[in-house]
Amino acid sequence: MGNRTGGRAAATEQRWESLPEGIRQQVDGYVLQDSPMRAVRVVWTAGRALGWGLVDSQDIVAHRYEHLGDRIARTPDSPLDPESLALLATGAPGRIVAIEALWDGDTVHDWFVRLVAVTADPAGEHHLATVHHGTAVRFLGDAPAGRRHPSAAVAEQAGRALAGQLGVPFHFAAPDEPDDQAPRWRPPAGQRG
Repeated sequence: MGNRTGGRAAATEQRWESLPEGIRQQVDGYVLQDSPMRAVRVVWTAGRALGWGLVDSQDIVAHRYEHLGDRIARTPDSPLDPESLALLATGAPGRIVAIEALWDGDTVHDWFVRLVAVTADPAGEHHLATVHHGTAVRFLGDAPAGRRHPSAAVAEQAGRALAGQLGVPFHFAAPDEPDDQAPRWRPPAGQRG
């Protein structure tokens, strides 16, 4: 296993070194700005001419994240404290009718949970927080997440507290496993927005 891992790392470094200086500077610029998707896109676009796939591009960007380490201006965590979430929610246009937790994911962050305020008058949803795995682990500290994904545990805790504070329902259709197709919140029958 160690030889395969070492071989893959060496191949990734070799691919990185084979890129022209301009591409490497652009990729490092995006990595330093904590913009992994943009960095992957640059490598993937350039690498297609060299026969590289998306996984190769992701490996190169992950390698650059590791190499640049503390120099990266990390995207700040979304605030999850009750006061911040309440202020963000009450700043949403429209009357808040529910707080909802929704699974989402991408190739960089894997699965994460978005907290949104569902409104009526006008109808819509308004982003409050994104709970990535790292955010959840920092929020939980030494507290266990149980059997749930840490992002789900934290989103449910913060979302329920906010919904209780605002006197509206909390909805999380799939708290036990990632499902970005889970049913969305709907007002009870007979109740219109």
